[in-house]
Amino acid sequence: MNAPPNIDPVSRHSDGDVVHWLMNDTRDERFIDSIFAELCIRLQRAGIPVRRSTLHILIYHPQWLGARFVWADGMHEVVIERADYDVRERSEYIGSPANELQDGATEVRENLERDPAVGRNHAIYDEMREKGLTDYVAWPLYHTLSKRHMVTFATDRPGGFDATHIARLLKLLPALALVSEIRIKNRLARTLLETYVGSHAGELILAGATRPGCGTTVRAAIMICDLRDFTRISDNWPRDDVIDLLNGYFDAMAEPIERHGGEILKFIGDGLLAIFPLSEPKACADLLHAVNEARQAMVALNEENRETGRAALNYGIGVHVGDVMYGNIGSRTRLDFTVIGPAVNMGSRLEALTKQLGRSVLLSRAFADLVESDFDLERVGEYPVRGFNDPIELFTFGG
Repeated sequence: MNAPPNIDPVSRHSDGDVVHWLMNDTRDERFIDSIFAELCIRLQRAGIPVRRSTLHILIYHPQWLGARFVWADGMHEVVIERADYDVRERSEYIGSPANELQDGATEVRENLERDPAVGRNHAIYDEMREKGLTDYVAWPLYHTLSKRHMVTFATDRPGGFDATHIARLLKLLPALALVSEIRIKNRLARTLLETYVGSHAGELILAGATRPGCGTTVRAAIMICDLRDFTRISDNWPRDDVIDLLNGYFDAMAEPIERHGGEILKFIGDGLLAIFPLSEPKACADLLHAVNEARQAMVALNEENRETGRAALNYGIGVHVGDVMYGNIGSRTRLDFTVIGPAVNMGSRLEALTKQLGRSVLLSRAFADLVESDFDLERVGEYPVRGFNDPIELFTFGG
């Protein structure tokens, strides 16, 4: 979230003002967390004694089932908490307001001033009582395709919310549902693109790079990695074990690449293609740092695999540098955002040579020239490369 909301501290807002602001004055705000924090402050200005509020949304993400935005009195920003996919099996969810609403309840209301022994039994209510809150209400936010998100409000007013407060909050829900759905769908589109094509390609696609042949020439370091003996492993191990092995291998390789600024464009079976654009001055050095960290992660992964009786994994990495065409390739109805060109072909050939030469990493002379002064590279020799006329001088990197 950015700067605190620009709200006149002495002005009072009617319900209509808040709804009008929500529907008409938030168009340029991309993030629902920013809108939600300002909404809570505007509700206070309108005389509704909200002291705590949360917005719960379901998201499509490979790691997270959903997110919770938490606002409390005096805050200009919300706290964002993410929920794992197994959250519904935990005590924090079982019996919670979210659990009740997902099971079909249309409202959860709890008087926090009464004896806890006669109320709902869940840790969230105890936490709110400890903070001096007196009343709590939760409602579903109905979105399209039967999605049910959730919003909650709590107050410390003696006697809790009165009937007028509740009616005014209920009046707000359709506008909040609409505004939040627009932002959530935008965020989902961005998240899904980042998940499947990477952050940079996702930004280009969202900006309109959606036509076949739409692309640009980029000078980049190319890294192609492939798993060794995967056919034997997939033929001899149970399917679920093979999937776990692959995911562990890709985590070991991908996390260092992304951490050092590389962009993984695709996973191809048991291989991956990544680029480090040379618009970043340290791109080639970053690539080698990523390779070194990936090597260490693979050592740790293989140790875990041995302890569980699984196969150790071997790999080959080919690295080259050159100009690539970066953009959309495919048919009129199905596109792939990727890189093509002789430099990519060279990277692929070098990866294939790693098995023949017994090296886990092979670097071309063109790449080595850009990093040789800063890294201890070992010259392997000159070797013919399929599809290229002249032998290529090759190097390896030991760490």
